[in-house]
Amino acid sequence: MDKRRLTSPCGLDCFNCGTYVENITDEWKEQASKHLNIPMDEVPCKGCRDEEGHCKFGPNQECDTWKCVQEKGLLFCHECDEFPCGKFAPTQQGADFPHNMKVYNLCRMKLNGLDNWIEESLEIRKRYYEGEFLVGQGPVLKE
Repeated sequence: MDKRRLTSPCGLDCFNCGTYVENITDEWKEQASKHLNIPMDEVPCKGCRDEEGHCKFGPNQECDTWKCVQEKGLLFCHECDEFPCGKFAPTQQGADFPHNMKVYNLCRMKLNGLDNWIEESLEIRKRYYEGEFLVGQGPVLKE
């Protein structure tokens, strides 16, 4: 598995995602199929790069972030002189989508390099989805 290729330009770790074709379960396919109103066989994702920026979870399925990175000849948003741009501005609406995790991931990539981020990505995802947010401490995992 090429984890570098399976990292989206916006910072999502496709290789850890439950919708990624090698990770998806029948239960998740069924839930996502209902949520997205698409057939179950269309739910599994091959990763942003192999899907050429077509996102099943986007309103028009064409990702403006993907287009921007392609036009600028970059691999990741954090390589851009304008990072973080307005595409990464947080909103309360949609906060359940891992939007702020993407920004954190990109910052970690920029700070420590892609390979080091890949090593810590599963822990980041676990803290994001399972951690309890404590002011001043961020997400803390309960043991």
